[in-house]
Order: sequence, then structure tokens, then C-alpha cells
Amino acid sequence: MDVVQLNNAHKRYGSGDNTVTALDAVTVGFAVGTFTAVMGPSGSGKSTLLQCAAGLDRLTSGSVTVAGIDLGGLSETELTLLRRDRIGFVFQAFNLLSALTAEQNVALPLRLAGRRPKRGEVHAVLESVGLAGRARHRPAELSGGQQQRVAIARALVTRPEVLFADEPTGALDSTTGREVLRLLRTLVDQHRQTIIMVTHDPVAAAYADRVVFLADGRVADELRAPTAHSVAERMTGLELGAPC
Repeated sequence: MDVVQLNNAHKRYGSGDNTVTALDAVTVGFAVGTFTAVMGPSGSGKSTLLQCAAGLDRLTSGSVTVAGIDLGGLSETELTLLRRDRIGFVFQAFNLLSALTAEQNVALPLRLAGRRPKRGEVHAVLESVGLAGRARHRPAELSGGQQQRVAIARALVTRPEVLFADEPTGALDSTTGREVLRLLRTLVDQHRQTIIMVTHDPVAAAYADRVVFLADGRVADELRAPTAHSVAERMTGLELGAPC
């Protein structure tokens, strides 16, 4: 079953001669408990796809559903509630509050939702990302990789249907980045978490079950059981304009 589905999705910016088509008749699904990487040359539409699939931006036409809910029929307030309760986000920038401890940063989405966090649930999420012993540390006392793990824990604390990750290792060195990618892989394998990750890195994409390639706003190709080498080959073909 697809937890996220885009059907004939179009996204255009501007009007008249200044119209830019970011998504052009995209139809793609993302199954429950899978890890998908979205790749493509600069300007291919991958970030727009993530934003529209996550309800951060609206399609011009077509549809996107998350957990069976058609986002096109939701008001802005309803979209906000859906993102808060059913969708998790991890970005290149960790976006942690420097004055708060790791456990306080993780608990923040629950507090913003009007819930009093149970200490046990916050610690359980920190433990799942390997930071049980860092709960009372502030961001300045944590490495970059540990800060990204806190950001992942914060995204997971609401038990989202899907976790969207936009270049989650972009600000990390290669060794630390691989640690974060192994964590994402573990969340899929052991907890059936659905992850959709935008990346430009073939090594990062190789941790996914599937890679969806975009070019000029369209789905250009798809690769199952990817390796860094096979992903790099497909990306080279797209960037040179060669058929995949």
C-alpha cells in the first residue's frame, strides 16, 4: 500500500511567458515501510516534489494523498495539523533550539500540539537514534551527527506516517553522514518507517530500496536495489541528456 501517492501532478510557477513548470504530469507512489531516494539534475523538480508531497506547497493540478487523505481538499489549518501529526521532516540544517536540551528539542512538537510529553516516550525515541545518554546535552555540546540524530528523533516523536528528508547528510562529513544513513536504514528495516529522501549523493541513495530519477519535472527513470555505481551511471546519463 502506498502511504504517499502523486497522480498526474503538475506544479507551475508564474504565468504567461514567465511560467516555469516544476512538475509535469508526475505519477509516483511510495509504499509503506520503504526507503526511497529522489534524485535528478539541478532544476529537475525533486525539491518541489518533496514540498508538494509533504503538504508544504500545493499542486497546480493533479492530486497528492498522504495516508489516504487528499491534500488538495484540506484548508491551510487542516494541512498544518496533518503535517504536525502525520508527517516528519528532517533537513540539511538541524534547526535545533540552542537553549534547549536534546530531550527538550525532541519533545517540542508534542508541546506545540498541546500535549504534555511523557518522559518515557521522549527517551524511547532518543534511544532509538542512539542518544539515550545525551538527553540533557544542548546542541553546542553535541557533534554534527548527534545533532542530526536529535533532529531525526524530533521528527519521529509524533510517530509520523512518513518521514521526508531533504539532503539530511549535506552538512555532515562522509563518515558521520554514513552513520546517519545507517540510522535511516535501520528505521525502515526494524520499525517499518516510510522515508522519502531528496539527495544529490549516489552513496546516500544506495542506502535506499529504490531511487526515483526526475528530469525536467518528469519521472525519467527508476532503479531498484541501487548501488552507488549504478546510481552515478544513471545520473550521468540524465545530466548528459542521454536516455536511461
